[in-house]
Amino acid sequence: MFAESELSDDKFLCGRLRLLQPVKGYRAATDPVLLAAACPATSGQSVLDLGCGAGAASLCLGHRVPGLILTGLELQPAYADLARRNAARNGIAMDVVEGDLANLPATLRRDFDHVIANPPYYPPGGTPSPVKSRATAMQVDETPLSLWVEAASRRLRPGGWLTLISGADTLPDLLSALGPKLGSAAVLPLAPREGKPALRILLHARKGGRARFRLLAPFVIHQGTAHDGDRESYTPDANAVLRDGADLLAAFR
Repeated sequence: MFAESELSDDKFLCGRLRLLQPVKGYRAATDPVLLAAACPATSGQSVLDLGCGAGAASLCLGHRVPGLILTGLELQPAYADLARRNAARNGIAMDVVEGDLANLPATLRRDFDHVIANPPYYPPGGTPSPVKSRATAMQVDETPLSLWVEAASRRLRPGGWLTLISGADTLPDLLSALGPKLGSAAVLPLAPREGKPALRILLHARKGGRARFRLLAPFVIHQGTAHDGDRESYTPDANAVLRDGADLLAAFR
């Protein structure tokens, strides 16, 4: 487990959430906030967070939608411990299970209304982080994206939704992995600035869905054409999501 001296106490959603995170290792930033904002869960529904880390995505979602039944799966025990602590200190109920998504624990062999995931998407073969926990969380060497999609498909109820954030260059692999079980896919490109190529994407797919694939208009994160100083430059829409906890559901309609 992480020692207290190895942790920072970080604000999310303008301090609406406070999360303990390791000073060194994988640290949640904007990706889990965007992921939570894109999940169409409603109160009373069940949500499984594959690779929940310190709990950022689930807890951002739980803050926006009270009354969810939140469950996280985390491979690394130290991060699973942080997720439990973060849920407790923010007053959001969340069950955290330690285990590998390639061999799901028996306690998770049930159906969920939603599965969310922020899988590693840095390409295999690169120089790994010297911090092992960060390398495990960031690179796809050990668990390919197809296994994440397969695990989500197995755990979704018929009609349930997968919401996933990943690198834009992984989109062909993700669409291929959906196979016959997950359809009605919609992809929201996340562009750093107007006119710039998307670096990340958000994906919705429905178990048993039959609607046609949709590639949506990009969601732009920053104002201006280039970084022009050490100050916040979020677009109003991005600010509403990242600072105020708004959802991204209108972007998928």
